[in-house]
Amino acid sequence: MTFPRTNPRATARLRMTALVALPVLALSVACGGGDGDAGGTKKSDVIADVPDTPDTSATKDGTGPSAAPTAKSAFYDAQLKYVRCMRVKGGYKDFPDPKLSGYLDWDKVNEIGSQPGRNEGIKGGKDGACVAELQAAMDAEPERDQQKSYESMLAHAKCMRDNGVSRFTNPTMSGGNAQPGGDPNPASPSIDTGSPAYKKAREACEPKLLDGLDGMQ
Repeated sequence: MTFPRTNPRATARLRMTALVALPVLALSVACGGGDGDAGGTKKSDVIADVPDTPDTSATKDGTGPSAAPTAKSAFYDAQLKYVRCMRVKGGYKDFPDPKLSGYLDWDKVNEIGSQPGRNEGIKGGKDGACVAELQAAMDAEPERDQQKSYESMLAHAKCMRDNGVSRFTNPTMSGGNAQPGGDPNPASPSIDTGSPAYKKAREACEPKLLDGLDGMQ
């Protein structure tokens, strides 16, 4: 998971409509077995202090910068709260640290979610335990250059189709905001994201996405 003049961060919320809001209505399925039984902060819950230097990110193939916030920003702090919630209450003790930019490490998040029985709550926690923290992190995300975001997602969508995922749709621009592409109907997916062909295409095309966009498209 937009109308003109809406907050640019509404792009993320649109994507989460399919990935978080709908699953939360029926998140009675346990996502991590015994992982949801954490009673307090474990060693894995501790995240080291972030340096006071800013982090400048780029696409993974080095083609352009992203609008990354400085370290110790409100965005980073909000992501820390979300990550800690996912570890303690959300059923994912191994949920990864955010990057210094504040964005989640979606390679690691998706790897955890691909494990048997662990995908249902990977975006908002078991039984939606961390949806509020996730929403707060999305609200704290700094504004992006929407044209660069659109161009990045467009290059990624084309790459996905070129690599065999023929139904992968292009992003769009609405009210000056880039809206992700991907599955034509996220609420009822027609693309098998667990298939070897999809995973191979995803790996090949991931460098096309700016930091943070890999969790949206």
